[in-house]
Amino acid sequence: MDTPWGVVLIVVPLLGGIGCFLFRTKAGLLGLATSLAVMGAIAGLGWQLQQMGPQRYAIGGWGAPLGIDLYADGLSLLMLAVASVVGLGISVYSYDYFGRDKSVHFWSLWLLLWAALNALFLSADIFNLYVTLELLGLAAVALIALDGGAQALNSAMRYWLISQVGSLFYLLGIAFIYHGFGSLDIAVLAQRVVPSPPVLVALGVMSVGLLIKSALFPLHFWLPAAHAFSPAPVSALLSALVVKAPFYILLRLWLEVFPAVDGYVAQLLGTLGALAVLWGGILALCQQRLKLLIAYSTVSQLGYLFLAFPLGMSTAWKGGLYMLLSHAVAKAAMFMAAGNIQRVAGHDRIAELAPVAQRMPLTFIALTLAGISLMGLPPSGGFIAKWLLLEASLESGQWWWGAILLVGGLLAAAYVFKIIAHAFTQAEPGHDSQGGVARMEWTALLLAMAAVVLGLVAPWPLAVMEIGAPFGGTVCL
Repeated sequence: MDTPWGVVLIVVPLLGGIGCFLFRTKAGLLGLATSLAVMGAIAGLGWQLQQMGPQRYAIGGWGAPLGIDLYADGLSLLMLAVASVVGLGISVYSYDYFGRDKSVHFWSLWLLLWAALNALFLSADIFNLYVTLELLGLAAVALIALDGGAQALNSAMRYWLISQVGSLFYLLGIAFIYHGFGSLDIAVLAQRVVPSPPVLVALGVMSVGLLIKSALFPLHFWLPAAHAFSPAPVSALLSALVVKAPFYILLRLWLEVFPAVDGYVAQLLGTLGALAVLWGGILALCQQRLKLLIAYSTVSQLGYLFLAFPLGMSTAWKGGLYMLLSHAVAKAAMFMAAGNIQRVAGHDRIAELAPVAQRMPLTFIALTLAGISLMGLPPSGGFIAKWLLLEASLESGQWWWGAILLVGGLLAAAYVFKIIAHAFTQAEPGHDSQGGVARMEWTALLLAMAAVVLGLVAPWPLAVMEIGAPFGGTVCL
């Protein structure tokens, strides 16, 4: 009953990463075992929250403000859960993807990233959020550069430089907050912070830093290159998990620390989100390579998350979070499918997908199912998310955000059908450059199916979101 599952969720992947480094010949097996252990700890935390409500853990017995606190509620539980589902998929997929020379480096870095991600979702003060975000970024940079080529190193360096700029903005905001209120604990700040010009400045610089890291338009320029030259599992975790972390921080700050900020800030975030939906969708439609199409689709889909800010009601927040959950599993599936195609065909040119589709039906079924969620068609998780956002836009009288949802869905349909149209054109089978691995295909398919199943089990995640009432407040418009 009193097991500190939040602490376990950080320690287990950290120890797993160290173990993979020390016992290199067993790195893959240790990675898979760690993934299963994390899933078990998530189940334990979920049971604990259901029975006892939100949990706060004082590390070393020292509570805030002197010590480090961890905090878990329904919002953090769902973020941890989607990270564990996608993380298990990435681990199973990567077991067959990497050769021996890259395997040990991947597993150690991946599990370190997972530990940082879990710590971020559980952090209860804004400076620890900064520390975990930095650890996350460092691990991501190393993973992007894993292939070792000039283009991969260039993409990794670009990501690192941009990430550091975002970190500096966020750290500057932390300095403003600490100077003004003498605390970094989110619960304490929630009681002390009142709207004022210094608070708005702090929110502004912290938001800019987080928007850079989350690749929101027009700060998205680093993301496509990072995807284009990364291994498929790395692209999957970047799109599904890494870019979601700064959004989670912004959401926490918005709901708990800055719940009464000026409505113009919310409208600005919504406008940037709408532009991301449209611009990312158009660029995705123009791409000739599958990985780049999926990368620009990520730019577009991330825009939906920010439509919840100007709506500022519980329905909208739930819709935005449900979009995050469904997008994470769907986009991980799409990047894994693209990796399967690259492995077999030796390329990812969309116009030449037909011969590959005839030999890899499971991979293309995965692409199609994941595309259904991106389009927002029933019964997928994407449909539930867009329905909630559309309902909130109509209830609040801001119908134009609903129009963005519809146009974005049409753009998503256009680029998904572009893939399908080329894939299922009759063509002569070509020569395989490498054989496919059934486990990799099934992993992509199961994650894509999870994106659809999320629409069928919506009442349960929506009920979990109520634990601790993270969306209880509304933004003043």
